[in-house]
Amino acid sequence: MYDVARIRADFPILGREVNGKPLVYLDNGASAQKPRVVIDAMTRAFEHEYANVHRGLHYLSNLATDKYEAVRGIVARFLGAPDPDQIVFTSGATEAINLVSYAWAAPRFQPGDEIVLSVLEHHANIVPWHFLRERQGAVLKWVEPEADGSLDPQKLIAAIGPRTRLVAVTQMSNVTGARVDVAAICGQARQLGVPVLVDGSQGAVHGPVSVADIGCDFFAITGHKLYGPSGSGAIWIAPERMAEMRPFLGGGDMIREVTRDCVSYNDPPMKFEAGTPGIVQQIGMGVALEYLMALGMDNVAAHEADLRDYANHRFSGLNWLNIQGTSPDKGAIYSLTLDGAAHAHDISTVLDKKGIAVRAGTHCAMPLMTHLGLTATCRASFGLYNTREEVDKLIEALELCHELFA
Repeated sequence: MYDVARIRADFPILGREVNGKPLVYLDNGASAQKPRVVIDAMTRAFEHEYANVHRGLHYLSNLATDKYEAVRGIVARFLGAPDPDQIVFTSGATEAINLVSYAWAAPRFQPGDEIVLSVLEHHANIVPWHFLRERQGAVLKWVEPEADGSLDPQKLIAAIGPRTRLVAVTQMSNVTGARVDVAAICGQARQLGVPVLVDGSQGAVHGPVSVADIGCDFFAITGHKLYGPSGSGAIWIAPERMAEMRPFLGGGDMIREVTRDCVSYNDPPMKFEAGTPGIVQQIGMGVALEYLMALGMDNVAAHEADLRDYANHRFSGLNWLNIQGTSPDKGAIYSLTLDGAAHAHDISTVLDKKGIAVRAGTHCAMPLMTHLGLTATCRASFGLYNTREEVDKLIEALELCHELFA
């Protein structure tokens, strides 16, 4: 049984007050809070287990290396990947996608070669491809969402042409919560011989993932949204794509031999991991993923679906509230505007006075905001520890905003 009260007790910060009110944390789409097991594991690593990895033969170095490298297997299990060596550690999804841009795409793109993107994408899955447009003449082909915020896989597949070299698509919109059928996209793209990169930054948080079932070539995650620390992340890379990649960053660990005249490189995944990594951050991410797997991602998804359905019911009575994205199977992410003079920042400020943490702005998705005809929204994004009572508190605060700004 999914016991949300017990789960909430695992997160120390949820017991605090903000502005004299119990904290209602609804900014999970930006970064999730951390359970005690993650905090304790990172503290223990710093206090009792820290040394540089892969470098020494002494006890602490071996201990830190074992704990750090064990995370590769944890990530592989979380993503349903068959081999830990297909996991490359990064500082987050942004670095992961840039890795693909520099190490895989840049060497093989010619002027006029195309990347198919959806308008739903986060800037982290847009800007690296703009680099290729600016520097190598790549062409970005955009696919727009439907009126309810969903993305039609067939529309994206139809955008693939003879010059398409990559499809880069999110698994879930961080603005509207729209889920994307990435498995359908990958299946058809593979038949056309086009690799697919999936940005799993949001999608992997809200339900189970199997890269084998999805059939993608690259799948990126970021630790801080997965209840782990910032500065942690990873990308799963299919073996055939990994074999095609050149090194991205140069330095220690990614080399086999260095002389005055030449350099030879380590085997993957080490080939793509240069320098001293975020050792404790990655250990923390591994503990966070084990925490999620112990809860069961199906159970997390069911809990959040209940919150979504309850929020939809409560929102339905507010005819002055505008919600961006209404697809039936969306995640529990709501980008909101109010009729009247209320700006998203005004709404966020009023909610903060009630102890409710939300986000206001463009959410690193300016093309989508332009498509929606908006300059900013107020986003409430729910996580595994949120409750129906917190939905009610959000509604009460929004009603106050309506009274103040109508």
